[in-house]
Amino acid sequence: MATSLKKETLNAKIIFAGAVGNALEWFDFAIYGYFATQIGRVFFPDENPINQLLAAFGIFAVGYLMRPLGGVLFGYVGDRYGRKSALTFSVAAMAIPTFLVGVIPGYEAIGLAAPFILIALRMVQGLSIGGEYTTSMIFLVENAPANRKAFVGAFACIGCAVGILLGSASGALMAVLLPAEQLNSWGWRIPFLFGILIGVAGLFLRRHLPTSEPTLEVSKAPLLVILQNHRPLMYRLTALAMLNAIPFYLVFVYSVTWLENADKMSASEALNITTLSLVVLVISVVIAGLLGDRIGVKKILFGTSICFFIGALPLQWLMRHSDISLVLIGQLGLSTLVGCWLGAVSTFMVENVPKSIRCSAISIGYNLTVGVVGGLTPLMATWLVHHTHNALSPAYLTMVAALMSFVALFFFKGTQ
Repeated sequence: MATSLKKETLNAKIIFAGAVGNALEWFDFAIYGYFATQIGRVFFPDENPINQLLAAFGIFAVGYLMRPLGGVLFGYVGDRYGRKSALTFSVAAMAIPTFLVGVIPGYEAIGLAAPFILIALRMVQGLSIGGEYTTSMIFLVENAPANRKAFVGAFACIGCAVGILLGSASGALMAVLLPAEQLNSWGWRIPFLFGILIGVAGLFLRRHLPTSEPTLEVSKAPLLVILQNHRPLMYRLTALAMLNAIPFYLVFVYSVTWLENADKMSASEALNITTLSLVVLVISVVIAGLLGDRIGVKKILFGTSICFFIGALPLQWLMRHSDISLVLIGQLGLSTLVGCWLGAVSTFMVENVPKSIRCSAISIGYNLTVGVVGGLTPLMATWLVHHTHNALSPAYLTMVAALMSFVALFFFKGTQ
């Protein structure tokens, strides 16, 4: 009995440290998306607001394009030196650049140096995120009781959602407290300035994580092992991650700007809707994790991918409606589906990848998709709406992602 109680206590500490650490990291990274319009005005000289927004989302994409490199780096650290080392390093690599984004002068003060500095900071942040989420979910699942792996693994996503929720709430708070002129000129910087405090808290929390043993043979380079022996697995992981990438960034990054531009909502209204959607996401993730331990995570993933393919267009049509209650239904419907997917996919990936290369394979495969496709999603959606004059066109991106992930599931023979 004493051993069992000790194990449960250990897992509680792991869950708390992993979830809170992810929350701190994703607060930093998420707030950029919520203030993309203001950042575009401050750092880019073009008078056309669409071009400014495209530039801001373009730099957002640059950060995400660094995620595959971050996956290689942190995957190597996680497999060679242990999960704790990778998780601790990633916090510092996120917090310091986030703080600096809040203090660097804009284009009017230092000219072209401003966007170049911003690009460099986003690249460092992208490297950090490339190892943070995947390493934390691996750590949680590996240390979970056998009959609670889906539930515990879901907390990696819950930590991210809570962090983004804090970012959304801070954006909504700034929009309520400050007049539009002050928000656009300097108010958007305030959340970024908390980067240093978040970094200190994150390092403290991650320092108390239990140390894991390295899983990689000293003589082997993980990327080489993967390329030689596990290329089909990498194809499956990248395709599976499509539904981690496109719907998530459409709903929780792009939609704030989309609601402002397409539905002519105020920034405050758009951020409030997104904040409520994040609460629904957390609830959905918890439910999916609980169900995953009962009926199997693969069944949840199959069902969710089908619902995404069928529901993407009608749910986005609701979001385009003039009635705010219908907009809310559409947004919450998409948020529920995103939560169901994220609540099950973490455990599925971990249990279908060999432990010796787990950190590297999942970090690289996941980040290739989320980094390239997810990072470009806000940019692609903005471009599609502008050039097709169809506000519903981003829904087709979600449908393609659902189809690809659905097909990938058939080629995994493991977890049911």
